[in-house]
Amino acid sequence: MEGDERKRVLVVGGSGYLGQHLLAALGSASASAGDGDVDVAFTHHRDAAPRQLLDALPGIRAFRVDLRSGEGLEAISASFGQPHVIVNCAAISVPRACETDPAAAMATNVPSSLVNWSLSFGNDKSLLIHLSTDQVYEGVKSFYKEEDEMLPVNMYGKSKVAAEKFITEKCSNYAILRSSIIYGPQTISPVDKSPYSGNITNCPKAVSNYKVHALWMQWMDDVLSQGQEVNFFNDEYRCPVYVKDMVDVILSFTKSWLSDGKKVQVLLNIGGPDRVSRLQMAESVANVRGYSHSTIKSVPASSVNRGVASPPDISMDITKLTQMLGIQPITFHDGVRATLDAEAST
Repeated sequence: MEGDERKRVLVVGGSGYLGQHLLAALGSASASAGDGDVDVAFTHHRDAAPRQLLDALPGIRAFRVDLRSGEGLEAISASFGQPHVIVNCAAISVPRACETDPAAAMATNVPSSLVNWSLSFGNDKSLLIHLSTDQVYEGVKSFYKEEDEMLPVNMYGKSKVAAEKFITEKCSNYAILRSSIIYGPQTISPVDKSPYSGNITNCPKAVSNYKVHALWMQWMDDVLSQGQEVNFFNDEYRCPVYVKDMVDVILSFTKSWLSDGKKVQVLLNIGGPDRVSRLQMAESVANVRGYSHSTIKSVPASSVNRGVASPPDISMDITKLTQMLGIQPITFHDGVRATLDAEAST
């Protein structure tokens, strides 16, 4: 990067759960470092950006963009300029929604308009950090490595595989982050706790896929505190990642690129260090809070028809992450405690 050039970071999907946490961190980092030569902007899909987010981060600009058509991207070019770093957090991430409308899933999750726009500047000054998913894996073994074959079992996974292929073929510089389910504190502009807002199942006692909402841990806390009996799958395994660890990974790539601009072509699994079932997740919440386990019911995933295939075990090996960036994600137990402590403080 040229030393005198103002640096620009664009967070696509910045009004979502991960996007808001990332924007808060970018704003905090700039303020604490007195780093006035970094400009930050974000995109949103709705008519207006969240007012609470704009008020909390007054130095960050917002742009309405339709990723399917690319409408709104030229406004960024005109008034913000070419971003040096583009972080793509936007996606249709509810598997059943992708299954129901595969065309919309492909149009949104494969960032063709975004990539083509970034390429229109005609240089190699942009780094694309793209959020992918653990659901690119088939889910028939434990601790997948980045070089393992991608065999997604649903349209969500297939759209993310297509996105990865598109990016690696088109972009000179990219970091593709295959994320497990993300959890952590509430956002500046609150997101919904309810697991049924996307609705993936009509069974009120079954918790089947926490990707439908960001605050799945807070929802678990709510139902367990009320003594509600809830079914949790005992045979689906993930490596949940604390949101601040995910933000740290993104910031690491961002800072490195802005400081030296060396070529980046990286694919990383991003998860926590623990392989846990849905059942074990609920038990961890109960343990931290001191709730009885009597209302936590162990059931197989086959007990609920979700209308979409779900990979049984997509736990991931994160050796490459720890070796490359020196980041050690916190344990699931510690993440549960940090999340619920943050909830109590608010």
